[in-house]
Amino acid sequence: MNKIRQLFSLFDTLSFSFKTSFLILVITGGMISIIILSQISIYALKNDFDILFEKRTKPLTKLEIIKDAYKINIYDTLYELQQHNLNATQAKDVIILGEQLIEKNWNEYIQTSNNKEFEPTFITYYIKKIFSFKKLSTDNNILKINIIRNVDNKIQQLNKDLQTIEELNNSNGKLSVELIDRIYSQINSINIYITNLINYDLNLAINEKRDTQKVFNVLTMILNFSIIFVFCSSIILSILLINNFKKLHIGLEDTVDEKTKELQKLNENLEKRVKYEVDSNRKKDLIMFQQARLASLGEMIANIAHQWRQPLGAILVIIQSFQLKAQMGKLDEEYIEKKAQDAMHLANNMSDTLEDFQNFFKPNKSKEIFSLKECINDSFDLSKYVLEQEKITFSLTLKEEISILGYYNELSHVFLNIISNSKDALSATKENNRQIKVIVKRINEKAKISIYDNGGGILPEVLPKIFEPYYTTKYKSNGTGIGLYMSKQIIEKHMRGSIKCKNVYYKIDKVFEDCTLFIIEIPIAQKETTNEK
Repeated sequence: MNKIRQLFSLFDTLSFSFKTSFLILVITGGMISIIILSQISIYALKNDFDILFEKRTKPLTKLEIIKDAYKINIYDTLYELQQHNLNATQAKDVIILGEQLIEKNWNEYIQTSNNKEFEPTFITYYIKKIFSFKKLSTDNNILKINIIRNVDNKIQQLNKDLQTIEELNNSNGKLSVELIDRIYSQINSINIYITNLINYDLNLAINEKRDTQKVFNVLTMILNFSIIFVFCSSIILSILLINNFKKLHIGLEDTVDEKTKELQKLNENLEKRVKYEVDSNRKKDLIMFQQARLASLGEMIANIAHQWRQPLGAILVIIQSFQLKAQMGKLDEEYIEKKAQDAMHLANNMSDTLEDFQNFFKPNKSKEIFSLKECINDSFDLSKYVLEQEKITFSLTLKEEISILGYYNELSHVFLNIISNSKDALSATKENNRQIKVIVKRINEKAKISIYDNGGGILPEVLPKIFEPYYTTKYKSNGTGIGLYMSKQIIEKHMRGSIKCKNVYYKIDKVFEDCTLFIIEIPIAQKETTNEK
């Protein structure tokens, strides 16, 4: 008892990390041992089952079939022949069938007996040798070989005698009786040898089963001992670790008390500092709020300027056309009326732009159902003077009328932004055959709008940035970099759709060219949402 206490005291003096490592080592080692022993048991039992069933037990059915064939197909047939219940031809057919059955099963038995696949493996042999603690039962192959040889000889001799079965029809009855008696004697001898083989294989199976049972009992005992050892060791080591935790806990409590007093003093000072920082942050928040309002105001002014630039350019083209017609003496009332209506339309659009941007950031805006075709055509009408001046042609392909529930003017602004960018690209890269092509398709419950221009595409390093705010490749006087950014906000946040851009190789007027493609997908107005606001 004193030695045990001394051992515990010695273990208690060790470091906490060493104790933990030792506990983990014991548990891990024990579990590994249990797993290894379990696998050895399973392997030994499986191998023993394969041998007992495939090599010992299963072939016995072949021997029983052979015995039955000799008894029924040959012995009983000859008896029926003697009693004149069968003629020689019928008896011969039954005997030939029996010989084939006997030959097939006997060959299968020999093949299974000689098959090395069902021999005990090197591992199984040593497992049984180690854990059985005595000399293993061995297979007396000499006896078995002699029995098999005798059976082969008897079968060959019997087959020769059976080939003379037609002699039973001769008038010499004495010869027939001798032949049948000799066949009966050979059948009995073969059945005796086969019975010996069956007993031999059964004895081997029983001995192997005993050896396996001994191995299994020993392994089970070792497994139980390992489990008990791991369990007890884990409990003892856990108790020692818990005691160590208690000591650490007591020491930590004292340390925590000291730190708590220090923290209380720090908290008193921190409260004053936090109050000061909160007041400072409030002032910063007010300044940032004012800056955000100024930034929003500046962004709105930039958006208005961007949206007005295109209609102002169109109005300028109308004024220049008046001057040109007046100089040529072709200015008539019909022309003045038409151009005046176009200018009024542009001016109304500029007025609507102010209202649209005023309501752009308001969460509650009224939606309306409108024709997508009308919105696209109206957007191109607003830009037709600039497009005509740059000799840019426009085409729209739309197979069915599609209605959209959303904001008409905002979607028109998106089209105007894309038209403006396409116009700039076409003016800078092409001298003739400048085209903008729009294709609208209905896909499920969405309208897909594809806008192509053959302006040569966008540079690969520029393409990922085109929807970023204030990013532009134009001169500051020609662009603010806000148009496509606002277009993305309108489509995604206000129209619940998507917009993307990519370069494509597209067929324009039967000729493939490098083109820029804008793809817009927006939901189509549903019947149940016609009253939505």
